[in-house]
Amino acid sequence: MGRSAAATALLMLLLGVLPSGCATPSRPGTGRPPFPASTSLPGRASAPAQAQGRARERLRATVSRGCAASAHRLASGSHQLTFAGLTRRYLLAVPDSPGPHPVLLNLHGLGSDAAEQAAYSRLPRIGPERGYIVITPRSAPGRLAWTLPHTAGPDDAAYLAALLDEVEGRQCVHPGREFAAGLSYGAGLAASLVCALDGRLSGVAAVAGIPIAQPCRTPAPTTMVAFHGTADRLVPYGGGHPETGGELRNLAALVVLPPVEQTMDAWAAAQHCSPPATTSPQPRVRLRVWASCPRGATLRLYTVEGGGHTWPGPIEVPRLGHTARDLDASRLILDTFDRAPAH
Repeated sequence: MGRSAAATALLMLLLGVLPSGCATPSRPGTGRPPFPASTSLPGRASAPAQAQGRARERLRATVSRGCAASAHRLASGSHQLTFAGLTRRYLLAVPDSPGPHPVLLNLHGLGSDAAEQAAYSRLPRIGPERGYIVITPRSAPGRLAWTLPHTAGPDDAAYLAALLDEVEGRQCVHPGREFAAGLSYGAGLAASLVCALDGRLSGVAAVAGIPIAQPCRTPAPTTMVAFHGTADRLVPYGGGHPETGGELRNLAALVVLPPVEQTMDAWAAAQHCSPPATTSPQPRVRLRVWASCPRGATLRLYTVEGGGHTWPGPIEVPRLGHTARDLDASRLILDTFDRAPAH
């Protein structure tokens, strides 16, 4: 990311109500694909209002209306959806099996895009192998990042709710098994959707960004899994200021991020979970598990000693710090979501 883009990122953090965020440099990807398929939806009321209005109907449903709409199914590939006057792009990866399928939103970091997130996370490849429909959307045109709830900009929570509705209507979906995962600023948005979508999601995963969104007062019981490196300089594990240099240092000094463990403790307290147990599943990896939360939810925090601002797994981005290559975050996310109770 260039200096002007990084400065814009920090300014977005300062203008936002939520106390944290980060800039995600570009990652190796496959380039920006064309987005030929298009659907248009009007703008809607807030995502929580939409979620509340559908709650009872969705609890009763075991399959979406798209299970009966085989002639109008969305295929794997590039698509776009017009929402609230903006044409938004997304990538879709669909399993070969008939369904109903769980659905996973895969959210990129600040300064990245859908193609880069798809390549780096590998979720669009391994998710369908496990039966998941994976949606990898892109932030609004002309913006470096998602708009977190209660901050200025496009209502991305409402857009993602509409995107889930669209896929429910045109693919065979299990409506009670919808999830979100994200990297960096996308991780913050994924976590914020626990509250913003008012219990619609069964689980969320946050890689290198859980402190970006603090819990609301009464979140719905939701399975959560987070990964974070202790040597992350953009979202420091122990909290504090993002580490930047040059002209950005003064801006970074105005941003204070909460510690990772404090944030997970806050989510556990808000969800009324019992105290955690700590294990070491691998050398230099510490796992805290809150295994007893209401409605069968669980919380997990993987701490990578010496890990950077990275997605644990086989792909390394050296400038972002050390990557725990033996810890496959993508597969662990899907393992966690497989066990999560339906909403």
